[in-house]
Amino acid sequence: MTLSSEDRAEDYAAVGFASRIGPGSAPAVVVVDICRAYLDGGPFTDAHGRFEAARASAERIVDAARAAGRPVIFTRVLLAPGGVDGGWFAVKVPGLTAFEEGSPFVDFPETPAPLTGEVVVTKQYASAFFGTTLASTLRALGVDTTIVIGFSTSGCVRATALDATQHGFRSLVVRDACGDRDSTVHDANLFDLDAKYADVMSEDDILEHLSTFQEPADD
Repeated sequence: MTLSSEDRAEDYAAVGFASRIGPGSAPAVVVVDICRAYLDGGPFTDAHGRFEAARASAERIVDAARAAGRPVIFTRVLLAPGGVDGGWFAVKVPGLTAFEEGSPFVDFPETPAPLTGEVVVTKQYASAFFGTTLASTLRALGVDTTIVIGFSTSGCVRATALDATQHGFRSLVVRDACGDRDSTVHDANLFDLDAKYADVMSEDDILEHLSTFQEPADD
């Protein structure tokens, strides 16, 4: 028997899943792989505008984080020609050739895109933490909470949110600001993250949280 979404949530909660972590006092936004490969004209774009809707939500979150003076860190996948540094990941997903050096699909969209002085983490695998200095950078910045947004929900977002928890950060994922090719895959991965590894929150809730860091306007 297939459970309804409400019954599934109740079933998981009844056996001890889906407790809340809550945001900490020092968040950073981690923008995972928002690049032209997933947007209009890219090889991974979808026919229903899911990635574009997530990009627009991510733009609003990045703007709010900057207004609040909170760190914004971008990630990108960049592989050597032939994917020689992609290991079995590149073998499993031949489409990763879109992320080889020199490909126009690696580029960030017009927005959100890193500003001068913002950190860009270059990676070859799904998690933004694997084989990178992201955890050290976040700790040096005094960060205790990662707000994870980007592409794709079932891949690099999921891996990054999971690893954030495993590295000792409060892990928040913004439902509206993550994109995947299929809504069922998107929803299933967010459900599982919310049950076990992270708090999945709405854009509105994250914007409200970030607003608490903004300095009051002068009279």
